[in-house]
Amino acid sequence: MSWESTVPYYRTINRVVGERLGGLHSAKILLYSVDFAEIERFQRQGDWNEAGMLLAGAGRVLQAMGADFLVMCTNTMHRVSAQIEAAVSIPLLHIADATGEVISSTGIARVGLIGTRFTMEGEFYRRRLEDRYGLEVLVPPESDRIIAHRIIYAELCRGRRVEESRSACRRITAALVARGCAGIILGCTEVGLLLQSSDAVVPLFDTAEIHAERAALHALEPDRA
Repeated sequence: MSWESTVPYYRTINRVVGERLGGLHSAKILLYSVDFAEIERFQRQGDWNEAGMLLAGAGRVLQAMGADFLVMCTNTMHRVSAQIEAAVSIPLLHIADATGEVISSTGIARVGLIGTRFTMEGEFYRRRLEDRYGLEVLVPPESDRIIAHRIIYAELCRGRRVEESRSACRRITAALVARGCAGIILGCTEVGLLLQSSDAVVPLFDTAEIHAERAALHALEPDRA
């Protein structure tokens, strides 16, 4: 939802389209950028219905402008994905499905999840990965969930990259690996701005990168993506 993660989405989608089509090709994208402060206020107040109504309205605008499908560039706000899907007649490419399919293809069964507290503590995300893809999803203890949440909202969504926070996220990741996680889901689209593959001894699944690549492939070959 923050513009900080919009940038890598835009870059990745255009990169994949350019690689597939060659030459000067780039992606045809309709971008509806929200005011994240408004979304964050709804999150903080627990008013998910109002947040869902706002995003459903955005979905209707994009459909009216000719979009063939929707991509919501966030993990947390997939909590209201059903509300958005009910408001439009075009598909929504769910970020957990894109992520679950990639992880399943690796044979990994137990993964750690780092994201906002809403994503780590709610069932909407973990349950989908567990029920649809047979994954066992572990989250950090509460003290580390608080740390990760603060880093996302106070730093990453504001364009700040703090080395101390990178070290904290490395420690959180290592603790999940010690609990048997063979991979880590970067379950907030901003976390990939801080953690790289070299920061862990197991694969990191960057949901922003995965979701954006799937969006590009679906646009190019909707029957195969």
